[in-house]
Amino acid sequence: MKGEPVAAALALTPPEADAFGQELDRIRADVLAERGAEDTRYIHTLITVHRALEAGGRAALAVSLLPPAWLAGTAMLTTAKILENMELGHNILHGQWDWMRDPAIHSTTWEWDFPTPAAAWKHTHNDLHHTWTNVVGRDRDLGYVAMRMSEDQPWHPVHLLQPLYGGPLLAPLFEWAIALYDLEPEAVVQGRKSVRAFLGDLAGMARKAARQCTKDYVLFPLLAGPSALPCLLGNLTANVTRNIWAHTVIFCGHFPLGAESFTEDEIEGESRGEWYVRQALGSANIDGGPLLHILTGNLSHQIEHHLFPDLPSNRYAEIAPRVRKLCEKYSIPYNHETPAHSHQLRRGPWPAAEGSHTRISAAVGTSSRSCAGPCMMPPPARPTPHRRPPRTPPSPRPELDETSAQRWRRAVAEAVPRPPAGATVSMEHCGPGKTTLGSSHWSMVFSVAPCPGCACRGHICERRIGLFDPTLCWPSLARAEGEQ
Repeated sequence: MKGEPVAAALALTPPEADAFGQELDRIRADVLAERGAEDTRYIHTLITVHRALEAGGRAALAVSLLPPAWLAGTAMLTTAKILENMELGHNILHGQWDWMRDPAIHSTTWEWDFPTPAAAWKHTHNDLHHTWTNVVGRDRDLGYVAMRMSEDQPWHPVHLLQPLYGGPLLAPLFEWAIALYDLEPEAVVQGRKSVRAFLGDLAGMARKAARQCTKDYVLFPLLAGPSALPCLLGNLTANVTRNIWAHTVIFCGHFPLGAESFTEDEIEGESRGEWYVRQALGSANIDGGPLLHILTGNLSHQIEHHLFPDLPSNRYAEIAPRVRKLCEKYSIPYNHETPAHSHQLRRGPWPAAEGSHTRISAAVGTSSRSCAGPCMMPPPARPTPHRRPPRTPPSPRPELDETSAQRWRRAVAEAVPRPPAGATVSMEHCGPGKTTLGSSHWSMVFSVAPCPGCACRGHICERRIGLFDPTLCWPSLARAEGEQ
């Protein structure tokens, strides 16, 4: 028995879901039309501030035998690392600034101050997480494989230790946990990734991690001479503080009170409008001022980011009132909380059971709606009075046949803006090195020639179907083959 579609559970008819998506498309089109000098000035100013903070922090830590210099240097370096990871690295790797055609600020050339290589992170984050947000079994970010964040995830005894490793251990080591997570080790066990590919990714991560460690824990401490030890401790403090901050922002954006998880049955045959609905339901904003928004990489506008992951982040605050008003129009919850609020992850658009033991801080990674206790505990043997009875286990998804593939091509052709001339589009079965765009069995493979003078290098194919920037590299593309 298939689960109830996400939009239907909110009493939204398919036409209403489509209308919601069309209105969001208009918001996106407005931002695309307005991008220009102001946005360019914003990102260049931010890069300048980041470089000044890092240079000042490194200089102060070079004389950090003096306590005031250590405090000032560590504070500046911490702020610089937060800015680089959150507002620069994360958003640049999303392709938010590719439209500028600046090779130095481009998703295909930027390498951030993090142990995991940019290419590995773009696959697990951009391709998987943003496509399948909070879908159990599809979104690996839902608990990062190690934690149980939804009642639909299987319970294991190790989840009893979740309050220990989910926050106190994971938060300060977050950069290293993400580096290991991006290797997808469980995919090797499950046969979805070859050992050879895993070892290749592991070697790439090891090289990147070695450079990071050498820079922060060897090179700069040696350059500090007599201040080597306090300089090393300052670098370590900056990295740990940045890790805790990133962990907090990410968990508050996806696992707070009101955010929802979904099953694969609920997204079966999901339309573009329903995809928008799911992104809104699976995310939550963090209330705060301009400084908070910048330091979170504007992920405090998590809803807007998941609706429009490739729009410039400085535009999220501007469009947030329009998005919120639109959600109210269609009776779609617009989740927003302060970081101090307690959190839980809801399962579906149903209210939490009154009195259930679910108000657990998202920072420790223990959240649930209908578990008898936190998600670290085994699920109850039978439903209790205020809770939804367990559903029939989802039926296995059938393999796509030729007809289904053709339907998928037509859906893509309707969703993607028409490119003029220069490339072909073909359907291919997923395999090593292929990017899955919207289907677990088939991928849209774009053959793209680099634009003259453009840094895209033909990598527009890495962007998700339906989220293409129609102003980006279209002169080098052609109409979908056979779909004219």
